[in-house]
Amino acid sequence: MTEERTETFSYRQLNKSFIELAVHIGFIGLLVSWTFVLIHPFIPIIMWSVVLTVALYPLFDWLAALLRGRRGLAAALMTVLGLLVVIGPVTWLGLGLIDGLKSLIEQLDSGKLSIPPPSQSVRDWPFIGQQVYEFWTLASTNIRSAVTYLVPELKPLGQILLDMASNAGTWTLTFLVAVIISGFLFSPGPLLVAAIKKLAHKIDAAHGERFVKLSGATIRAVSRGVIGTSLLQAIVGGIGMAVAGVPGGSLLTLAILVLGIIQIGPVMVVAPLLVWSWTTMPTTHALAFTACMAVVSFIDNFLKPFVLARGLTTPTLVTLIGVIGGVLAHGIVGLFVGPVVLAVAWDLLNAWIGESKASV
Repeated sequence: MTEERTETFSYRQLNKSFIELAVHIGFIGLLVSWTFVLIHPFIPIIMWSVVLTVALYPLFDWLAALLRGRRGLAAALMTVLGLLVVIGPVTWLGLGLIDGLKSLIEQLDSGKLSIPPPSQSVRDWPFIGQQVYEFWTLASTNIRSAVTYLVPELKPLGQILLDMASNAGTWTLTFLVAVIISGFLFSPGPLLVAAIKKLAHKIDAAHGERFVKLSGATIRAVSRGVIGTSLLQAIVGGIGMAVAGVPGGSLLTLAILVLGIIQIGPVMVVAPLLVWSWTTMPTTHALAFTACMAVVSFIDNFLKPFVLARGLTTPTLVTLIGVIGGVLAHGIVGLFVGPVVLAVAWDLLNAWIGESKASV
């Protein structure tokens, strides 16, 4: 009789414990899910704020030391500088794009837009020479017919450009808010890093802190190697196009910047510009313009991989795959998320292989 009561009591206790555990887990799951729903609209802003703070923290540290430890003033100056860096180029590109489109429309309406006829050597280009020569000839004689011919082919591209234009204002506002928030994160940066290291230590006592350091180093490397070099490409290319008087130079400068960031490269802009320069400019001017565009290509093909690999133990190929995969999966913010995730995964894999070899 006593054994039956004990078994019944144990069963009830087990059932009660199971129910309590299920209630606790369900409540925690509900809380986490609800929290995610509430902060989901702000995730891009939060991520950009963290990226900006990590990437620019060495500059903030130097500025704070220059100001004799006045970290609040240094953070305020960094915020103002960041806002100027964002607002200035965006305004310049926007005004340049509007002026370029106005000029193009006016020239189309007045019939003043003229394209020089192609040289006979264009026919000798492999695979596409004859088609390019025929279309170029049509554009040089009747540009309206050429545009009408291209309209059906350009509809998908036009939709993409329209979507980009509609999202540009939202992304600009997001980035401005992220710059302001990052200004408040600079000063308490060491305390935030210490808290993140504690959390990482609880998740993985052996490697957690190293992963935090690796994540910070990867964000800085991507900032220098992708954002920095792409910005340098756009500046060099923009100056060259402004000096050469390239029509729509502001839009093409923006295209070089965007293509560099998403890892396609500036060749889609540079190649047509080189053809245009050699068909419209004197030889000396075309040579100078070609040299300028060669610098743009050099930055993309040689300087970018070198800067990207500097200060990282992760192989450059893994970082590049993370950059490209992150952009494809998560958009521009994936530029930093992708390489950080792959860098941590690569380091964890190496640690696991090293421990496996040591135990054999």
